Amino acid sequence: MVKIRLSLKGRKGQRSFWVIAIDEREPRDSGNYLEYLGCYDPRSKEIKLDKDNIKKWLSQGAQPTDTVKSLFEKYL
Repeated sequence: MVKIRLSLKGRKGQRSFWVIAIDEREPRDSGNYLEYLGCYDPRSKEIKLDKDNIKKWLSQGAQPTDTVKSLFEKYL
């Protein structure tokens, strides 16, 4: 099953997250993701999402995690 989840990027104190589509059996930060869907910077509250690709993955049955689902509710 494909999940849409956050992947941690950056160093301590300067964290940011990528929104990615990934096989649920892969570790979160493995780098073996299926597609990059956007990014989220919690410090500046800036979010950039590729809405077309997100809709494509959701229509194919991908399940967003709870955190990603709350980001989608705020920004989509």
